[in-house]
Amino acid sequence: MTDVSSIIRVLSGNPRDQQATALLQASHALMQSLFSPEENHFLSIDELCAPEIQFFIAREGDKTLGCVALANHGDYGEVKSMFIDPAARGKGIGHKFMRHLETEGRAQRLLSIKLETGNKLVQAHNLYRAHGFVECKPFGNYQANSSSIFMKLDLT
Repeated sequence: MTDVSSIIRVLSGNPRDQQATALLQASHALMQSLFSPEENHFLSIDELCAPEIQFFIAREGDKTLGCVALANHGDYGEVKSMFIDPAARGKGIGHKFMRHLETEGRAQRLLSIKLETGNKLVQAHNLYRAHGFVECKPFGNYQANSSSIFMKLDLT
């Protein structure tokens, strides 16, 4: 019999939930330690609460282990704020998030999902590539710079 508390589920979440906020703050601190202010493009907790953004969490029992957001920009969605608690890495949460985002993007009839990530986040690049993302040109309000990598997944 499977222990229900050990099943990791991806659910709709609230960035203002205490556990989610703690993960977002840890993510922001990491990005600030790796990249200069002008190279950081993370959204504030308030910005993540906008109506066009869906926020998801990964839960195991009553513990939130990770978070990710999908911002709907009309014809494409943008992955924002993906972060997994370092103690929970290796449990496949990133893969669960990527499958969930693709399903959600298709449900929203998006043509593609795009993202901006930092050049130092090699494990993230590998995750995105494993799910079919390829490098692309800057999109939206982003400008090319020395640390950003832009990727996209076509959903058509």
